[in-house]
Amino acid sequence: MELLRVIKEQEVYPESKFLGENNKIRKAVRAVIFDNENKVALINVSKHNYYKLPGGGIEGDESVESALRRECLEEVGCDVFVGEELGRIIEYRNQWETEQESSCYLAKIKGEKGEPKLVGYEIDSEFKPVWVDINEAIKLVEDAKPDTYDGPFIKIRDSVFLKKAKEMLK
Repeated sequence: MELLRVIKEQEVYPESKFLGENNKIRKAVRAVIFDNENKVALINVSKHNYYKLPGGGIEGDESVESALRRECLEEVGCDVFVGEELGRIIEYRNQWETEQESSCYLAKIKGEKGEPKLVGYEIDSEFKPVWVDINEAIKLVEDAKPDTYDGPFIKIRDSVFLKKAKEMLK
């Protein structure tokens, strides 16, 4: 899978003194999901002032496709057909001692939209799915003003994935 970007701690937080010498690796999967009207799913993390693509960590020996479908059901409330690879992004979140590798795919909803099945952090952060055209999705992600440590990483990462999806769909 094509490496689209590497996001380093000092790019996001130039004053950071965290070196990331003992970072643990976290594998994650994301999706640019389209519905039947060609709208894209974003998660509005309203408590922390940003938008993100659906997705999350791969658990245990879970396959990429299983993890992606699970995350989409949880965060957006719908099953998906997993399509083409968009690429991957590595984030060095040294303050959390984490090197996160996110792989992203195009996806299409399967069946009807349902209700998200949010858990823990997702409920606390007030996750809410929204469906917008791809240009609006890019604007919402880029214009966000996140107030969490990871929010600026997510903003950069998901902007790259959305732009790559738009480019591939031309």
